[in-house]
Amino acid sequence: MASGGATHKLKALLAGKPVLQHVIDAVLASGLHFHVEDAGHPGMGDSIAAAVRATPDANGWLVLPGDLPLIQPSTLRLLADLLARHEVVAPVFNGKRGHPVGFSKECREQLMNLQGEQGASRLVRLHIVKEVQVEDIGTVTDVDTVEALQHAQALLDARG
Repeated sequence: MASGGATHKLKALLAGKPVLQHVIDAVLASGLHFHVEDAGHPGMGDSIAAAVRATPDANGWLVLPGDLPLIQPSTLRLLADLLARHEVVAPVFNGKRGHPVGFSKECREQLMNLQGEQGASRLVRLHIVKEVQVEDIGTVTDVDTVEALQHAQALLDARG
């Protein structure tokens, strides 16, 4: 974990379970099909490309980083539904664009050709992005630092 943490951020405990498990639990609750790409690729673009190659029959992909433990299942379903009408979708919370970013099946070839550290940001710039306002702070709450993990814990505690 960045900023002095003793473990990898996805394994850091939040409310008694690993950060990544919170994300997987949200995806499971959404009812959407999913694929976890954890083969240790050299960059985010390589990871996305591998995941798309592993799921060639999908109608679209939500690129969901594993460090967004507060993401809500309803947000995932909303974004997935919008992919039927838009090539690229992204949530916006309080004026800030968040994750996951969704790509329709029309983006399949471009996604499979991604490589490097930039992930899909270049691809996003090539498309008109349908931004959707959401009431989900989980779309913009990643846990890249120990302080961010503490903030996520405070947000979870406030939810009750």
